[in-house]
Amino acid sequence: MKYLILFLFLAAFGSILTGYFLESEHSQKLIGFGVSGLFLIVFPLFSYYRWKDKNVKDYMLTKENLDKMREREGDTRK
Repeated sequence: MKYLILFLFLAAFGSILTGYFLESEHSQKLIGFGVSGLFLIVFPLFSYYRWKDKNVKDYMLTKENLDKMREREGDTRK
């Protein structure tokens, strides 16, 4: 999965760079496909890859997590 994401990132970034530096009638389409590929394919795949084994409740600001953070810092407010 990591190599697929890297390949797609390089392909999208290469498409963007090719569109900028290549002066042809399709250069704007290359830039558009590169940006679309980054935001519609690469970023969601990367997000899924990084979050697939994580527990979302560990990152939410619930009352229990706020109390744990206060205990670690020595704050006695309630």
